[in-house]
Amino acid sequence: MQRLKRTSIEILICLIVFMFLVCNSSWGLESVNLQGESSVPSIKHVKVYFEKNRFGGWPANHGIWIWGNEILVGFSAGDYKDLGQDRHNIDREKPESHLFARSIDGGETWQIEDSSKDGVLLPEGKMLHGTELPGVVKPVWRDCPGGIDFKHSGFAMTLRMTDSDKGPSRFYYSYDRGKHWEGPFRLPDMGTSGVAARTDMIVVNSHECLFFLTAAKADGQEGRPFCARTVDGGKTFEFLSWIGQEPEGYAIMPSSVRLSKNELFSVIRCSGKDHSRLAAYRSKDNGLHWDALQDPVADTGEGNPPSLIKLNDGRLCLTYGVRSHPYRMCAKLSSEHGDTWGEEIVLRDDGSSRDIGYPRSVQRPDGKVVTIYYFSDAKTGAERYIAATIWDPNSFKEISTQEDSNE
Repeated sequence: MQRLKRTSIEILICLIVFMFLVCNSSWGLESVNLQGESSVPSIKHVKVYFEKNRFGGWPANHGIWIWGNEILVGFSAGDYKDLGQDRHNIDREKPESHLFARSIDGGETWQIEDSSKDGVLLPEGKMLHGTELPGVVKPVWRDCPGGIDFKHSGFAMTLRMTDSDKGPSRFYYSYDRGKHWEGPFRLPDMGTSGVAARTDMIVVNSHECLFFLTAAKADGQEGRPFCARTVDGGKTFEFLSWIGQEPEGYAIMPSSVRLSKNELFSVIRCSGKDHSRLAAYRSKDNGLHWDALQDPVADTGEGNPPSLIKLNDGRLCLTYGVRSHPYRMCAKLSSEHGDTWGEEIVLRDDGSSRDIGYPRSVQRPDGKVVTIYYFSDAKTGAERYIAATIWDPNSFKEISTQEDSNE
């Protein structure tokens, strides 16, 4: 009887230990596993564009737009070619296309659109990693007559460059959510050594808009960010200010938001001697002057651009890729207008090479964030593809890093 009692107790203890281990294992999976499959209900990964033997890349070079649950994002596509783990594995001798992906259900499913069929938004210039499209007549760039309505309900605008150092650059706009585009219109250099434009803008009113661009440095190399403005719907552009001092390396690809009536906030991709970082700047006079702040991200490996949005609850949300092992997509939150930032949120860390990132993010009406980027992972294969991570910023505890920054 005594032996039976001991056996029952031992069985009960084993069951308790087993249940503890099972539960603890489940709790321990609160981050992305090696296959990129998230066990957290607040994180979901979706393939936006994937084709066998094809390359998809660089959404940050094109832009993203949202109208309710309808999302449009641009990206580059070409033939896949193995050029080595640390290279952009796109075939340099095959045509590169500039495509769009559209979702009407908040990023859950996607359809691919090719504007080159209408003879617009054609890839051109030294910026390409592939070749220009064969047999396509490129439209002549022209001066914009002005009168663009930046507040139009279906408005979208994209700015493109032909070279990452000096440009030149052009822009297009749409009134029907990117189904048809007007352009290309010539973007002036505004007294700089040349403008290499990507899409980063803040609409002020129907005919006034702020643009955050990159110009060549004094030596003609990339790059130095600046703020510009149009007040006549794109007919003329005015240089307002440099954002920060001219860097030794490069400072490029700003991503900017409005904090208040007069206050702007911008995050910049900056190069360093052995790694790159994301730097932050604030303007309290609508872009006339800028002050440097604490770096939100001290190290992004070999470099990756930021995507900054202001959430519906007023917090700042920064998403970015890290091109050092583990290759990952991350986010940070700030409830202090960028004065302090929470700890790094790892959206996924299953990247198989440094050739990832270039995100763009938007917030859906239900509060979830859709972050779109290019990626490669062992489960999918060698091809780079466009992915979307849908995640809930309210599911992550924000822990201030201010104490660390003052050490």
